[in-house]
Amino acid sequence: QVQLEESGGGLVQPGGSLRLSCVPSRSIFSVNAMGWYRQPPGKQRNLVASITKGGATTYADSVKGRFTISRDNAKNTVYLQMNDLKTEDSAVYSCAAAEKGWGFSTWGQGTQVTVTS
Repeated sequence: QVQLEESGGGLVQPGGSLRLSCVPSRSIFSVNAMGWYRQPPGKQRNLVASITKGGATTYADSVKGRFTISRDNAKNTVYLQMNDLKTEDSAVYSCAAAEKGWGFSTWGQGTQVTVTS
C-alpha cells in the first residue's frame, strides 16, 4: 500500500493560482495511475485529474482548461497546477493512486484549498 503526502494548499483570491505537490512512498511508475481528488464541505469526494503510467491525462469538465496534472520522475512527484481559481474550487484536495487496477483506492491526508475574496 503506497503512502501519499500532499502539500501546497492555501488561501487564494478568485483568479489566483496554486500548485499542489504529491510525493508517494513508491515510484509513480510502479502504479497504474496517479490522480487528484477534491472534497468540498458537505459533498462527495470526486476525481478532478489523473495521469496514467504512460502519461495520458484526464480532467473533470469543471476544471478543463484551468488545471494541469504533471509529474517529475526525477523527484518522484506529481503536481496539480491550478489556475484561474474559483470559489467553487474550495475543497480538501487529496492525492490518489491506482495501485493495481485502474480504480483509485488509496488517498493521502489532503491539503486545504480555500478560494475567497
